[in-house]
Amino acid sequence: MDSPPPGDPIRCRWCDGASIYMAYHDTEWGFPVGDDTRLFEQLCLEGFQSGLSWLTILKKREAFRRAFAGFDIATLVRFDDRDVERLLADAGIVRHRGKIEAVINNARCAERLLEREATLAAYVWRYEAKRTEFRVGAARSTEAQAMAADLKRQGWRFVGPTTVYAFMQAIGLVNDHQADCHVRVAAEAARERFAVPGR
Repeated sequence: MDSPPPGDPIRCRWCDGASIYMAYHDTEWGFPVGDDTRLFEQLCLEGFQSGLSWLTILKKREAFRRAFAGFDIATLVRFDDRDVERLLADAGIVRHRGKIEAVINNARCAERLLEREATLAAYVWRYEAKRTEFRVGAARSTEAQAMAADLKRQGWRFVGPTTVYAFMQAIGLVNDHQADCHVRVAAEAARERFAVPGR
């Protein structure tokens, strides 16, 4: 594990010094995302992270992308039991049957959602957090609870309020970079420039 050099910028406390973690924190976490494939991928990976560290998932992200057809919804809806068995044998990913099956199930749910919504992004961004202040150790919010409940009503799996809140943090629906983090202002500026889908 790499250690940040002396004088390295202040980062959020969860960012433990591994170079892959610092790069993710500095360039992705908390920045707004409007691309449906990236949003679907992030929600799936947050589900895989449940019970594990995000660093574990991040190190396996490219393997996840290969295994799950780049998280392309239209491709994933055609996955079947043979694909599940193939994925359970893939040592590059987290081999958890329930989570693997949830990705396929959720792709089918996303496909149905897209029959009603212009984009997945337009749906997701309706739940943007209203608050702007950083809350230390936040693990859920009113908006995350509402999105999780609605997704579950539609049949999505592994989308509890804590998982959904982590998703919201990652894709910029809430800016949870701590107050003295050097990335917080950049994430705020990116949100100001971001054209919210569906608005």
